[in-house]
Amino acid sequence: MLTKYIKVAMEKARYEILEESRRYYGSIPGFKGVWAEGKTLEECRKELQEVLEEWIIIRLRRGLSLPTVCLKQSVHPLVMFIASCSKSLSY
Repeated sequence: MLTKYIKVAMEKARYEILEESRRYYGSIPGFKGVWAEGKTLEECRKELQEVLEEWIIIRLRRGLSLPTVCLKQSVHPLVMFIASCSKSLSY
């Protein structure tokens, strides 16, 4: 169920090479605190996805909403469902 949300969020990721360390830095606009670094672009991407997955779990456990991600200029129904249900979940 969350796989599509994660895929769409990862498609928004932005990467850059840090000049001093020559490492890759990646973040996802709209996902505060979700960022990663890696020696290679692939390492950075994998780390970023892991950070995103953990960030989602933490937000859901705390009853916080998730950012809306768009598919082809419209909000995917599954994303709206997840965002609306996250406040009612308790662990």
